[in-house]
Amino acid sequence: MMKHLNLPSVRQIPTSSDTVYAFEITGHVSDDDAEALAEHMNDAFDKHEKVNMLMKLDGYTGSDKDAIFDGEVIESRWRSLFNVEKYAVVGAPDGASKMIAFMDKILPVDAKSFASHEEAMAWEFVGAKAV
Repeated sequence: MMKHLNLPSVRQIPTSSDTVYAFEITGHVSDDDAEALAEHMNDAFDKHEKVNMLMKLDGYTGSDKDAIFDGEVIESRWRSLFNVEKYAVVGAPDGASKMIAFMDKILPVDAKSFASHEEAMAWEFVGAKAV
């Protein structure tokens, strides 16, 4: 069984499905937290052919820009194109919501953005519940 993440800015939310990965992102995401999340998801991609993801961003304030150059982060983002079936984002800033809607049209991932008050719909979309 994989260890649940509990980092300063990234907390994994236990789910009712072993193929649904949910995270609450709060505050500023450091390079170390981004790398740990990427490693965690690369392990999940090794274990499962397809997964669904839910990200709660209500308290997200930004991230270190250097993280995008980390090898583990680059690998997890690339692999997510082929291993993530459904991707739900809850409480994304307006600009991110528009980007998610656009990316949903061009990437092989079914991505949807939900307002904070629509969290139950996001859980339904990814096919799991928080436990």
